[in-house]
Amino acid sequence: MEGGMITILDLKTELAKLTMLRGRTPQTTETARKGSGAFATLAPFRDGNIFSAKFAGDGAWERHPNGDELVQIVDGSATLYIMAEDGPKSFALSAGMMVIVPQGTWHRFHAPEGVTVVTATPKPTEHLTVDVEDPRTLTAAQLSNAVEEKWR
Repeated sequence: MEGGMITILDLKTELAKLTMLRGRTPQTTETARKGSGAFATLAPFRDGNIFSAKFAGDGAWERHPNGDELVQIVDGSATLYIMAEDGPKSFALSAGMMVIVPQGTWHRFHAPEGVTVVTATPKPTEHLTVDVEDPRTLTAAQLSNAVEEKWR
């Protein structure tokens, strides 16, 4: 076998370890997210990691400047909002669906009833720490004060 070691993930077992983070908002801090038991890093993958998450509420705007993100909805449902070149778009997603978010595209999830996802996410991730309607309207100075860059 060429390359590295094979990685086998038991998603049923890994997802059972998660607890639902209710009331998630764009201002929910990284410390609160990590301490909630709702987010886990499952394995390294290509230029990033495989993650799992279980939350209800609204995620922050985020983007991945170095690659596409693959998101599978495992349980529940969510609305995916993206900022496309021609304006905002929304997509209703439910269990069993998968979406590929293009590199550099601002996106966020709205999941009032709760959603469980597995993602293949490239590094870094830029998370906004403020709630804005359109992240593209922020100036460079505002962006520098409102982005958490994650290399996890």
